[in-house]
Amino acid sequence: MDKKNGKQSLRQRLIRERLDLPDRLLLSEQLQRVMRFWLVDRQDTVIGAYWPIKGEFDPLPALHRWKEDGELLEEPQLRRIALPVINKENKTLTFHAWYPGCPMEEDAYGIPKPKDTELVTPTLLFVPCVGYGPGGYRLGYGGGFYDRTLASLEPHPFTVGLGFTHGFVEDLMPDEHDIPLDAILNDNGVVWPLGAV
Repeated sequence: MDKKNGKQSLRQRLIRERLDLPDRLLLSEQLQRVMRFWLVDRQDTVIGAYWPIKGEFDPLPALHRWKEDGELLEEPQLRRIALPVINKENKTLTFHAWYPGCPMEEDAYGIPKPKDTELVTPTLLFVPCVGYGPGGYRLGYGGGFYDRTLASLEPHPFTVGLGFTHGFVEDLMPDEHDIPLDAILNDNGVVWPLGAV
């Protein structure tokens, strides 16, 4: 089996396993806590995330709480959450402001996206992981949207992968165009970089 077909089979298996996790709700609650603690000392005011599909972890509740916490600081901060919008021509992502209850519409792939909200530039970007491995590499859905986007974004945002423990693939081999993430969080804590708290 060639590398491309091997990765596609791995993706399908990991997505199926994720959808079938009997304790996905508990794992999600644990990862919500990990995320909230991890965000405490961050100075970012615009964070990009994603709308969860195919059993992915949902980062939006933790980010909404982070946004509200900014308003309670001694010196209140305006914090913003952004979701990706796919550019079909160059197959990259732009990020648009999102808030609970904002108008949404489906993109070309049937994924909800903010409708007619402001274009923003995140300094921190949470990305979904179908799988992840040593060195901060992630396995996505194979479209290359995040890799192309990260290669073109200026300034380059701090990137954090989110996934469940079951998605760790010890022998995941990156492709030459893959860009490692700056950090990876799962339901047990920070798994990349190694030794981080």
